Amino acid sequence: MKNKTEIMKSVNGVASKTVMKLKKHSPEILVVAGIAGTVVSAVLACKATTKVAEILDETKDTLDTIHDGMETGAINGQEYTTEDGKKDTVVVYAQTGMKLAKLYGPAIILGTLSITSILASNNILRKRNVALGAAYAAIDKSFKEYRGRVIERFGEQVDTELKYGIKAKKFEEIEVDPETGKEKKVKKTVMVADPNLQSDYAVYFDSKSRNYETNPDYNRMFLKAQQAFANDKLQTRGHLFLNEVLDDLDLPRTPAGQIVGWTKDGPDGYVNFRIVEVERETEDGRHEPALLLDFNVEGNIWEKM
Repeated sequence: MKNKTEIMKSVNGVASKTVMKLKKHSPEILVVAGIAGTVVSAVLACKATTKVAEILDETKDTLDTIHDGMETGAINGQEYTTEDGKKDTVVVYAQTGMKLAKLYGPAIILGTLSITSILASNNILRKRNVALGAAYAAIDKSFKEYRGRVIERFGEQVDTELKYGIKAKKFEEIEVDPETGKEKKVKKTVMVADPNLQSDYAVYFDSKSRNYETNPDYNRMFLKAQQAFANDKLQTRGHLFLNEVLDDLDLPRTPAGQIVGWTKDGPDGYVNFRIVEVERETEDGRHEPALLLDFNVEGNIWEKM
């Protein structure tokens, strides 16, 4: 059997995990609680409204009695002056206000707490976004410095190969001898880029886009035109997100594309697709020329807008 210390450690561990999960999902919990509270407060307010008429009728009857007393100078056979009527009127209005406040109090309190809950959720998310933005900026800066050191020591060619996963691979191809006209198998070593490029910035311009053609000259012309169009939008609006450019190219959006992009007054101040012509391995084990777009995004632009 477990001793008391082990049991306490187990209980503390479970409690700690529960607290962490609650903190992690606190924005969602607060929003749900806020929405539910808003709905309940609306129901309570509607329910309270059904009793308002009764309070107002009672107040009206009391005020009518006071007015009659002020006119006749007596209520229930006792002397009643105008000054008494004014004082009693103030008291009646105060009591009516208290009754209405008591009637709508639960709905108002619950509604206020619900709004506070939603605002607290937004505040938590805002702080998390600020922290994520700062963390991203630090990582991006560190990565750029690392690439700078790689280029300084090994050159841009090595940096390009490492960045795009370019490796030497042997392929067996059939060539026709120009003299004899006979076909022969030839082994070639080709520098091939990783077909499953894992990058939030660099993408392949290929058949995923409806604008892609088998003619490489057309593709280059189209990309140059889109690059000029992107720069026009940047100069006009002052900012441009990566996903907006991907939309114009009819390429899939990326999570990072919602955050990173360009600003008119940024480090570069212009959009560059940085088109790289590479070889890419096909599904049938051969290789084909491909166009790789390595956008010169400046990083998180939300705080610069």
